[in-house]
Amino acid sequence: MSTVAHNSHITPFLWFDNNAEEAARFYTGIFPNSRILETVPNQTGTSPATAAVLLVHFELDGTRFTALNGGPQFPFNESISFVVHCATQAEIDDYWERLTAEGGSEVQCGWLKDKYGVSWQVVPAHISQLARSRKAMQALMQMKKLDIAALERAAQE
Repeated sequence: MSTVAHNSHITPFLWFDNNAEEAARFYTGIFPNSRILETVPNQTGTSPATAAVLLVHFELDGTRFTALNGGPQFPFNESISFVVHCATQAEIDDYWERLTAEGGSEVQCGWLKDKYGVSWQVVPAHISQLARSRKAMQALMQMKKLDIAALERAAQE
């Protein structure tokens, strides 16, 4: 018989150099229903000496995350990203602007990197439906920040 709890949850765990708390505050300032849950002081000596906090537990719109000040060993890359599903163009514009602020960068096809190097996809809520259209996908491939109206027009062609 398994001893694993059936109500377990999966929590994204993000490895930062020494700015996990700063990043958690940045993210919780962007997404609604978000908050810092707990900070764990750095008492182990295993995290960079400049980080007063070892771990930060936080929620982004109800999804729990953990951030670690672990040092510069493991930088973020595009192989993992977080998808933000948006109902309107105004939402896409707002998340895009806020996530690319202060040194973030636009990538391609609705992808961006924030100032910490974390990859995000800011997409229409109905992206799967739009992706069924070859012309909409061709239009998407030419965009950085996605334009819902243009994608919908392309899907109608």
